[in-house]
Amino acid sequence: MSLLVRLKKDQLERLENLAKETNRTKSFYVSKAIDEYLEDLEFTYLMEQRMIDVRSGKEETISYEEIKKKYDL
Repeated sequence: MSLLVRLKKDQLERLENLAKETNRTKSFYVSKAIDEYLEDLEFTYLMEQRMIDVRSGKEETISYEEIKKKYDL
C-alpha cells in the first residue's frame, strides 16, 4: 500500500541524509517513525480512557500499600 506524504524541505533533506548514511530507505524510516508515534498515541488514548473510567466509577483503583500486601513486596 502506498501513501503520499508532503514533507518540509528540511525534513526531506534530513530523511535523505539519514537514509544515505545508513543504507536504508526513506520508507523504512517513515514507517518506523509512524509505528513509534502510533504507539505513543495508542498509549495516551488508553490512559485517557482509564482516567475517564476511574473518574466515572467504572474502574476502581487500589493503593500501593494494597499492592505491596497482595504481592508480598
